[in-house]
Amino acid sequence: MKIFTLRNVMRTFMWGSAAAAVMAVAAFIFAAVYVVRVTADLPDYQQLAEYEPAIMSRVHAGDGRLIAEYAREHRVFVPIENMPQNLINAFISAEDKNFYDHGGLDFRGIIRAAFANIRHVILGERLEGASTITQQVAKNFLLSSAQRMERKVQEMVLARRIERAFTKDEILELYLNEIYFGQRAYGAAAAALNYFDKSLDELTLDEAALLAAVVNGPARFHPIRHPERTIDRRNWVLSRMAANGYISEEDAREAAQQPLQIADRLRGDDYLAAEYFVENVRREVFSVFGEDELYHGGLSIRTTLDTRMQLAARRALRDGLETYDRRHGYRGAIERIELGEGWEERFEAVTIPRDLDEGWQPAIVTAVSDEGVEVLFEDSSTGSIPMVELRWARENLPDGEVGPSISHPGEVLGEGDVILAGPPIDDETPVEAFSLRQVPEINGGIMAMDPHTGRVLAMVGGYSFAHSQFNRATQARRQPGSSFKPFAYAAALDNGYTPASLILDAPFVATGGPDERFYMPSNYSQRYYGMSTLRLGLELSRNVMTVRLAQEMGMRPISDYGVRFGIYDELSPVLAMSLGAGETTLYRLISAYASLVNGGRRVEPTILDRVQDRSGATIYAHETRECETCDVEEWTEGLFEPVFPETREEVVDPVTAYQVVHMLEGAVQRGTGTALRSLGRPMGGKTGTTNDFRDAWFVGFSPDLIVGVYVGFDTPYQLGSGEAGGRVAAPIARDFFEVALDNYAVAPFRVPEGVRLVPIDRLSGEPGVLGQPGVILEAFRPGTEPSRQSPEEESGLSFARSSVSDDPMDLLFSDGDLEEEEEEEEDLGGLY
Repeated sequence: MKIFTLRNVMRTFMWGSAAAAVMAVAAFIFAAVYVVRVTADLPDYQQLAEYEPAIMSRVHAGDGRLIAEYAREHRVFVPIENMPQNLINAFISAEDKNFYDHGGLDFRGIIRAAFANIRHVILGERLEGASTITQQVAKNFLLSSAQRMERKVQEMVLARRIERAFTKDEILELYLNEIYFGQRAYGAAAAALNYFDKSLDELTLDEAALLAAVVNGPARFHPIRHPERTIDRRNWVLSRMAANGYISEEDAREAAQQPLQIADRLRGDDYLAAEYFVENVRREVFSVFGEDELYHGGLSIRTTLDTRMQLAARRALRDGLETYDRRHGYRGAIERIELGEGWEERFEAVTIPRDLDEGWQPAIVTAVSDEGVEVLFEDSSTGSIPMVELRWARENLPDGEVGPSISHPGEVLGEGDVILAGPPIDDETPVEAFSLRQVPEINGGIMAMDPHTGRVLAMVGGYSFAHSQFNRATQARRQPGSSFKPFAYAAALDNGYTPASLILDAPFVATGGPDERFYMPSNYSQRYYGMSTLRLGLELSRNVMTVRLAQEMGMRPISDYGVRFGIYDELSPVLAMSLGAGETTLYRLISAYASLVNGGRRVEPTILDRVQDRSGATIYAHETRECETCDVEEWTEGLFEPVFPETREEVVDPVTAYQVVHMLEGAVQRGTGTALRSLGRPMGGKTGTTNDFRDAWFVGFSPDLIVGVYVGFDTPYQLGSGEAGGRVAAPIARDFFEVALDNYAVAPFRVPEGVRLVPIDRLSGEPGVLGQPGVILEAFRPGTEPSRQSPEEESGLSFARSSVSDDPMDLLFSDGDLEEEEEEEEDLGGLY
């Protein structure tokens, strides 16, 4: 019986073993067939040798400061040899401690993870993975992230193949440049920038460990949303680095004590100020190089922006727009809510304007008294706005008008009003008090440029990019008004006139166009001043004498100059165009003024200095002139400074350009541009105001810097009586110049060859003696200086050809009368 039983057992064992063997062979064959089938069409891993990832394009200001990045995937490629060892050790400790020992698959790690996962399943914990760094490279580069057995098998096969084809350092380089870190960052270098605003070689030990920590689950270990969990994971990485012998226990403990500090990158005033400029850069690069190069090509874009000037431009424009806005009253509270229980929720539901000035904050009016109003802020703190800070808040009326003066705070605000409160405006207000503020409805643009190179140093296209992305410096087409006059006078100087030529300023009537029977321009002051020099007409922006000059000379030269200087593509030869009735942009107008300042050469505004591709090769350079002596290694005695050949087109004769600039210096000293006189250095400038005060302009310049300002409503609307270029736009330019000119030496305008400076009486054009009242040095071409002829002969004009309704001689004034009228016009602040 025992023998029979033993035989049965042996037989069963043998048959069982045979069956097991057969099943094992079958399983092996099945597995082999399955592996062959799922790996039959694997991606070619050899393509990794030609890895060129999508890299973000970076935009730098002229001073090297990073101002923008463009990317679908924010990535900066860094070779493995340039990565710090602490960073490499952190990732190996956190992700694959046996990386340098296995052949692509870590079998010990797989077994360990399998047993550990039994416990995790029982406890309902997150499962561990056993993928090596090589497997992650295979998955991220060549496969999808689908959680399927088929994908896992493909990953393991590819990992083995990759290990045979690449070195460990090459695999690690692929991994550290491709993996996603959250915060829109792909690759360790981009992650270091996004999290810490540092390059890889600047990372501290705790920061390197944090990067290795978050890569395991960017959403789960988010340093802002889950700081404690992220710190725990970082400290675990540090402990693994110590356990693996990469750092000491003491270093690990010290790093673990460091607080979690995440950089607020590409934010702040510098970046807010550059938003309009940066968007212009994006559009230009996109149009030239295309979408793929911009967002994937890793371009290095060096721009012309001066960040200090850009901040000054934004501040000057916002201050100017807010100042104008306060002159035209208060448009009312943002909203009115019920006070009492639940005020926090009601307050939070109110839509507050974005991009508020520093120190501005929303508040609720809680009490109104004779002395002012009490306000409550979002953080439950309180404050007060005294009556003196409410006096500007008169009722806003149509056409730029305002209501009666404020006599009591209750006329402006009531309890429950949601308002904006900011730092005090009035000098007498205590610093702890607040003022009533509002976001302006009016808008504008400012642009600064080097007149010799065309490099745009600052550009702000509106009060706030967050409110409107429309760039009023480059896109708004408006009538420039009198800011066009210098080009009409330049045309006259090239057609036989001089700055001392006399033009009659008297009532003028001409045949009108199809919409009006007569054309009868008028001066800003509604007065006429008789015989006046060209200089006086430009300094004081006389409309009537400009139109008379255009009729006498003919409009064709003026139209030609408007096109030649690039202000217009085409300009109708009608008299109104001499006063700037054609539409243009601030961008084009500044370029035209630059040709006057630089001696008559055409310059095209540029916002790009250089563009390089991902390999560092220059694919665009603004400066293309050849210079054989620019690349010498060091200066030696006898070596002269490089001289560049002049390749720019001459738009106007240098003598004519200087004559106009010299007259515009007078506009700053005595005319409509006196806002710049306080700068105390040689400056020129010209105002511009359109009919019914709808737009205000000012272009001002020093010998090496030119600035243009435009102010107006996006939907054309009256700015208000007296709101001319000299009052609205010129102070903005002045405030900008006060900051921008700090780095420029005080120097006179350059006088070209062929100019003769002669003392004349600026009112009569007669020769004079320096030191006498009204005598200045005027710029002439040799041989065109005034003699002791009669004014009629000197002017070269025939009064019989002028359409004057009264006897012209009755309109002549004495010198004293002219001085009086001039001062009156200057006090008006700006002219058409």
